[in-house]
Formats: sequence, C-alpha cells, structure tokens
Amino acid sequence: MKLLIFLLLPFTLFSNVQLGIDRFFEEGNSVATHKRRVGLITNHTGVDSQLCSTIELFKKNTKLTTIFSPEHGIAGALSASEKIHHTKSKDGIQIFSLHGETRRPTDEMLKDVDVLVYDIQEIGCRSYTYVSTLFYAMEEAAKKNIPVVVLDRPNPMGGLVVDGPMLQDKWRSFLGYINVPYCHGMTVGELARFFNEEYKIGCKLQIVPMSGWKRNMTYKDTGLSWIPTSPYIPEPDTPFYYASTGILGNLGIVNIGIGYTLPFKVVGAPWIDAEDFAAKLNAQKLPGVKFLPFHYRPFYGKFKDKQCEGVKITITDPHKYRPLAVQYMLIGMLKTLYPIPFRAKMGELTPADKSSFCKVNGCEDIFNIIEKEQYVAWKLIGYDKDERKAFLEKRQKYLLYD
Repeated sequence: MKLLIFLLLPFTLFSNVQLGIDRFFEEGNSVATHKRRVGLITNHTGVDSQLCSTIELFKKNTKLTTIFSPEHGIAGALSASEKIHHTKSKDGIQIFSLHGETRRPTDEMLKDVDVLVYDIQEIGCRSYTYVSTLFYAMEEAAKKNIPVVVLDRPNPMGGLVVDGPMLQDKWRSFLGYINVPYCHGMTVGELARFFNEEYKIGCKLQIVPMSGWKRNMTYKDTGLSWIPTSPYIPEPDTPFYYASTGILGNLGIVNIGIGYTLPFKVVGAPWIDAEDFAAKLNAQKLPGVKFLPFHYRPFYGKFKDKQCEGVKITITDPHKYRPLAVQYMLIGMLKTLYPIPFRAKMGELTPADKSSFCKVNGCEDIFNIIEKEQYVAWKLIGYDKDERKAFLEKRQKYLLYD
C-alpha cells in the first residue's frame, strides 16, 4: 500500500526544475523585498512547483501592499480584451487591473510600492500580452527608480523554437512591444534582460532564474503541473497550436477550434474537404507535424452549430516543429484550394481588422502578400529569415540557460 501511494503522488513533486518562485525565498534572492513594500504583478498562474500561491507566499513572507493583474484578470477567467476593474482581495489588499482603464501602473497605483515583483506564466508568443504587461511596468518603474524582480518560468515551447516575423516599429503595440520573432524561444526573465538593455530602459532589474531547466525542454518535459494561462490555453502543448493558428483566426476565414474542445488545434469550415485538405498539407512535408482529416461541429463562435470539415494538427516532433511555417502553409493552402470564400472574407475585413492583424504579425508585408499574391505559403514562411538569424546572435548574451 505504501508503494502504491508513493507511485500515485503528483509527478510535479519529483520535477527537476525549480521555478523562480521556488528559489526566491532561498539563497538570498529575497533581499530586494526585505523591509520594503511589495507590489506583485501576478495572476492564477503564479504558483510554485508544489502549487502554493505566490500571493499567499508573499503575504506570509513580505510586506505585500499591492497586487496587479494582467489580461484575463487575477483568476484568468475573463475573455481576451475584456476590460477589468480594480478590486480587493478577501483580506483587503488592493488589486489593480493592468488591462482596464490603463495598461500601465500609474503613480497612484505605485504610491505604496517600493519594489515590484513579476510572477506570471506566459506562452512564448510575442502577441500574448502578459509579457507586454511586464515591459510596461518596467518602463514605469524605471521612471520612479523602483526595482523590478522577475521570477522566471519556462517557455512552454522550449528555448529553441524561433520562428515568424520580426516586429517593425510602426506596428509596435500591446500585442507586440519588442522586436523579437513571433516565437522567440526565450523565458520571461531573458526577455526582460533583452528589453532592459536593447531599449535602454534603465530599470533596476533582478532576475531570479530557474534551476534545472534546459532549452530543449518543452513544458511537459519539466514535470511541472500546467495551470491554464487563459481560457483557451488549457494544456501545456496548446502554446504550440496558438502559434500555429491564432494569426489565421484573426482573419475570420475558418474556425480554429475556439468554440470546440480543441482550441487552436483544428482548422475547419463547412466548405472544406477534410481528406483533400489534409492530403495537400501533408504533401508539403513540413517538419514535425501531420495533418489528420477532421470533422466537427463548433458549439459557439465561428460556424456555430454548422458541420465543419478540416484538419487536426498533430505535432510529431516538437523540436523540429515550426509553428509559423504551419500557420502560413494553412493560409496559403486555403487561398489556393478555396479562393472564393477566402477572397470573400478578405474583402469583408475592416481597417481595424487589418490593423489588428498587422500588429499581431508585427508588419504589414504579411497582409499584403496574402492579399495580392497568388501563391503565398513559401514566401510567408521565408519572410524575415535573415533577420531571425541575426536575432539568434543578438539574443545570445541575454540567455540564462543552456
């Protein structure tokens, strides 16, 4: 019986990876918060490897005066882009929303803060706004000489997946604030170091690194428990799929599993032939992926209650997989095989739709290629190839892990 109980213990107890929060109150890392009023930027993903809440740990061990929440709210339950109001915790600690009237901590919000601490799990995609919240906070903290401590966490896709377009200054926004590839292959601590130096922010920055994490690890390899980062990122491998269909979803041409049980993992529409679509995609021999014919009916959202056909994306080798190559191949194949519904939907896009698409991609060129050229997939896949190579060299000095 004792052996059985031992075997049934959660695997996370035996993880070889220690998070920044696991190490913060050890080895002198918490000196920055000693006898100082702490502002904590976090949400429901802020837990240690034993699933103890970062908020509760800071209540117990520091003078926690203020909490700041990102998009989706402190509990991660709200929809994307939903404005969130300020509130208080059950024991009266002020919780300020950084996704409401403002996305930056104001002077009023920071009046009782001597040091800011950031602990949020993000997903490794430039357009996922949790890391933009950190960048905005670093800028405001630097103006007031407030130190910022980042408790590092894994990039769920690992540290080797670098794919997609860079960010042009014209399209810099909350959906992409620094010039890195769409999939950058960096942890949030590494990104903070990159941002602070490359953009000359002058923030008093401390990173509490993980121990045991390697760049070739996906989140599943860490042995850590996954906390869904937002309503449509329920599983540790969903970030790969978010990076594979999220941009396509912005065009509104097909359903991408939002409104079904497989968010970002399927692509479908009533006018697609599943078997033909899958065969044509598989013939392109993209590395690390297979496309399976798939039939489904969304419960809500795009094509609600309509029978859809399409493909289920199946990653066969995450180390070879290129999410943006899959994304742009899907777009190109849809345009080639189904030009009439594709052109019709592109014609319905408003200037605001186009602007949002360009902000997520980080440039306007991608949209123009899709709109104007006949065969787009391989041109999109090769876009910014040289710039990505230069980025790999530039990022080297900011990396914390092998």
